[in-house]
Formats: sequence, structure tokens, C-alpha cells
Amino acid sequence: MTKNPHKSGYVSIVGNPNVGKSTLVNALMGRNLSITTPKAQTTRHRILGLVNGANYQLVLSDSPGIIQPAYELQNSMMDAVKESLVDADVLIYMISIEASKVKDEKLVERIKKSKIPLLVLINKIDLSSQNELESAVEQWSEEFPNAKVIPIAALTKFFIPELLEMLIALLPESPPYFPKDQLSDKPERFFVNEAIRKSILQYYDKEVPYAVEVISESFKEEEKIIKIRAVIIVERDTQKGIIIGHKGEKLKKVGINARKDLTSFFGKKIHLELYVKVVKNWRTNPQQLKRFGYQH
Repeated sequence: MTKNPHKSGYVSIVGNPNVGKSTLVNALMGRNLSITTPKAQTTRHRILGLVNGANYQLVLSDSPGIIQPAYELQNSMMDAVKESLVDADVLIYMISIEASKVKDEKLVERIKKSKIPLLVLINKIDLSSQNELESAVEQWSEEFPNAKVIPIAALTKFFIPELLEMLIALLPESPPYFPKDQLSDKPERFFVNEAIRKSILQYYDKEVPYAVEVISESFKEEEKIIKIRAVIIVERDTQKGIIIGHKGEKLKKVGINARKDLTSFFGKKIHLELYVKVVKNWRTNPQQLKRFGYQH
């Protein structure tokens, strides 16, 4: 009996901000890896999520939404998008059902010219009527004549099992790129920082969440508990005051919320200490960005 060959490959997911790329990654993985919030630019780094089977490894590449960069941090975010196009074996261009046109035409032209399999996913179809859906499928089929256009609803997992099977079928024959018991290319501290940043995105408005970076200064794992000390970086003293809140009430809320997510993620009790520090104009400072793991 012939043994099925092992298949592995990178599936890069690109699209405008807030179309559901991270929600799709989480749905395909069957667990929450990437943070998701209703705010645009929630994802800042390229994150690889691994879906492992007996004879396949799907390397899902979740990248920031396509934007016109306004400062150095956003340049780094767009570099992550371009990098994800280079090593892709399968490319997913994701759009929301209400989208009427592409934002970055240069990038879309590059995607269209790509020789690798291309899937255009129309997400959030649970929010549309049948007529709107048919119209969207027709429009995007004309826009991407070489692509397979597929309607999905990542949040409710509509067509997710079928999509997973399609992606596995498109993978090239290859040994796994990562150990089979690994979930991501990112270290544990990265997910700690992201959980805290997600909590901040949920609790604060306007510019404050976008001026925030998080660093885990210590991560000590014991048998029944993980002890974490993390620092929330902001750009101005006024932002520090907003994050902490009256008598530290807001910072306490951020910690409680992040701790719940981290308990679920690691499956252990979490002790979390949070501090706030000002690093002036870190988003436009290349040295600080490098320190925080951004490359440009």
C-alpha cells in the first residue's frame, strides 16, 4: 500500500484592515491564536499559525491589513504584508461583503500576476442578502479572473471545514517546516503582549491604543501558575494617565481581561503585574521599533 506523501506549505492571507483575516486564522486552527477586535490595525506583526495533520502542515500567515503608511511603524507593518507574498505557496486575498473596491491597487496588481493558486474569500456573508452575495461574487470574479472566489463567514465558521480541505489539497509535497507539536513561529511572550494589547484596544478609544506597545519583562512558568511582569509603553505622559485611570482602575480592568485570555491560552493560572512607561515617539523611531520586534 502506497503511503500518502507529506504536504506542507505557506498560505498567506492578505486584505484590507478589519476584513476578518485573524478571525479566519483562528477558525482554521480551531483556537484563538491571533488577537481580534473591531478596531482596524489590530494586527501589527506577521504571525504564523500551524495546522498539523498526520500527512500535512498548513502554515497560515496572518499579516496586518493593507494601508497607506503614515509613519515608521506602519511602514514595518506593510513590509510584513509584502514578505508574506514572497514565500506563499497559496495566496488568499480576503475582502468583506460590503467592500466595493480594492484599496491598494499596486499590491492587488501584484497579486493578480502571481503564478501561485489564488483564492478570493468574501467574508461576513452572514450580514448580507442573497442578491448582495450574488452581486459580490460576480464583481470579484471579474476583478480576479484567475482566482477561485469563495463566500465564507469566518466568525460563524461557515464553509471553514471545506476551505481547510481545499487548502490542504493545494499544498505542495514537502516535509513539515516546523515541529508538529508547535502552534506558531512566535514565542510565548509574544502572545502575552498581544493579549494585553487586545485588552487595551477594547477599553480605550481614539489614538491611545495605537500609541501602545507591550513588553514582557519576565515570564516564569511553574507547575500550576505562570508569573508575568509586563510593561505597557506609551508615547506621552497624558496617555500614561489615561491608561492607568483614576486610582489605577482602568489598568486593573486591562489586567483582569488579559488574565482571562491568557488563562485560556496557556491552560494555567496567571499572575500578571502591569506597569506603564513613557517612551517618546517610539512609533517613528527606527531603533525603538527594532527593539520591539519590528523590521523595516
